[in-house]
Amino acid sequence: MIVLSASGLTKQYGGRTLFDHISFEIGENTAAGLIGPNGAGKTTLFRILTGQLAPDEGTISRSKGLQLAYMEQHAATGTRTALEETLRVFEPLIRLEQELEALTETLARTPDDALIERHLSLSERFEREGGLTFRSRTRAALLGLGFTQEQLKLPVTSLSGGQRSKLALARLLLSGAELLLLDEPTNHLDIAAVEWLEDYLRSYQGAFVVISHDRYFLDRVTNHTLELTGGRLVSASLPYSAFLERRREDREIERRHYENTMREIRRIEGIIEQQRRWNREKNIKTAESKQKQVDRLRETLVEPEKEQRGFSFTFGTKRISGNEVLIAEGLSKAYSDKPLYENASLRILRGERVFLLGPNGCGKTTLLRQILAAGTGVTFGAGVQPGYFDQTQQTLCEEKTALDEIWDAYPTKTETEIRNALAVFLFKGEDVYKRVGDLSGGERAKLAILKLMLSGANLLPLDEPTNHLDLYSRQALEDALAAYDGSLLMISHDRHFINRLADKIYAFEPGGLRCYDGNYDYYLEKRDARAEQASKPAVERQPGEAGLSYKAKKERASRLRRLRTQVARAEEESVRLEGELSAAQMALENPETAADYEQMLALTQRIAQLEQEQARALAEWAEHAQALEALEGEEEGGSL
Repeated sequence: MIVLSASGLTKQYGGRTLFDHISFEIGENTAAGLIGPNGAGKTTLFRILTGQLAPDEGTISRSKGLQLAYMEQHAATGTRTALEETLRVFEPLIRLEQELEALTETLARTPDDALIERHLSLSERFEREGGLTFRSRTRAALLGLGFTQEQLKLPVTSLSGGQRSKLALARLLLSGAELLLLDEPTNHLDIAAVEWLEDYLRSYQGAFVVISHDRYFLDRVTNHTLELTGGRLVSASLPYSAFLERRREDREIERRHYENTMREIRRIEGIIEQQRRWNREKNIKTAESKQKQVDRLRETLVEPEKEQRGFSFTFGTKRISGNEVLIAEGLSKAYSDKPLYENASLRILRGERVFLLGPNGCGKTTLLRQILAAGTGVTFGAGVQPGYFDQTQQTLCEEKTALDEIWDAYPTKTETEIRNALAVFLFKGEDVYKRVGDLSGGERAKLAILKLMLSGANLLPLDEPTNHLDLYSRQALEDALAAYDGSLLMISHDRHFINRLADKIYAFEPGGLRCYDGNYDYYLEKRDARAEQASKPAVERQPGEAGLSYKAKKERASRLRRLRTQVARAEEESVRLEGELSAAQMALENPETAADYEQMLALTQRIAQLEQEQARALAEWAEHAQALEALEGEEEGGSL
């Protein structure tokens, strides 16, 4: 059943069309992700769906009695505690509970058959509508979103903006609405809270539409994708990654159809020109007939949509560091005599991509800054030049223009060089004179990334670099960091970002900072296996890794890291070659290519070469994967 449908929606702001005659439907079990670049109009579309804004054109239809809930952007303030504020979503049940309590007191004094009957009826209704569980469900939702038992007792006025957003999210999830509209619900959530939200939404008995830039989250919770870009909306019953693949295929089909049609138009126009030159009555009629054919082709011709991209850039290093980039040993930090972390140690080698993971408030940013301060216990290797991306962007001056912010940092560069660099990050024309304090979160993030890019640093400590970036800009940053030849130390809650880039993960856990030699999926696998093992009865341990010498353990760990890196890189190379091979084979099928012997011969040779390279990459992958599997088997066997 369709619970909401939109037909022909159009909205303009300041002469700019956000979207033009878009239409879509939401079914009762639809779990949709609404994606698109920043400024495309996603939040505006939500406000139209809720009735807060009116479209310039078009209509919204809702099923009869539809309960629709939209996450408030600003949670209420007041003297209520966090728990009391969230429980307000159950005010009808609370009033019913109070009436039942009053009836119980009355019946204790003066029993009455009519009152007994009413009490029984209200009790059944109270239980049917969730009265026995609403308090426990509220507490579970708040704890799942990252609140502590102590924080539930705090007044709303003492909570941070992020915590108030969590309250708004909890109220939305507990509302019992048939359709939820969630605008960036994972903002302010750490990974554990996002995982809880994913589980909640996957079991949600209703429909929801979610705006998010978290690709991992979208793939886990959605079964439908709506892409709003360039004023158009494209819809498909596919999760995010599958949708992107389908869109690439559709764009390629559109491109080939467009090129073939244009080729046919040019061919016919050549005939028209020839017939007109001959200028006989028969030729003129032929030319007129052919012109009608061209006109019909042009009427149906649709220019292929260009793939939406953020920006494209590269990080370069001014010099190569030594093999050991960073060694941090025994680092500790406490506030008001309360330990934040103790005896934290980590090591980074040249070219490694290392991530710090842990819940909000565990000390990730503090540890990163302690390392950068290069105090006791921190040793940077030879030739190491660190940069720094601060998630709060405190290194940016609010009063400067974007142009001056970069130029003052690199005064030896010319204005043309600075403008060209800014243009890469989409600061063009008058945008370079925007005051930093007036920039959006995404624009400020891009400016900070640009400053870092120009530094030539060979160690990049990055604190939440994907915050405020849309999906397309996150992809651009990923691509740049994947090609970076220096070392990375990063904090991020973007699991797709971590999964693609990580060689090693240091996770804050109850026992301290633990190292995982792999990407996010590997970390999850080992973390869950350890949790499962811990829940089992203790078993007798066999002599294994515990009996290894320190040197042997170190050599094994080093070999594991090397093999995992080799497996990942061989896999990336195979995927890259597969893409090139597919493109070459597609080009070979082009009729225009078939008519050009030299081009066809060159493509055939290129395909043969790519097939050989791919076979080699697959063989390398199989060899490294087999060796890795054997070594991990030894490691797991030795740890029993």
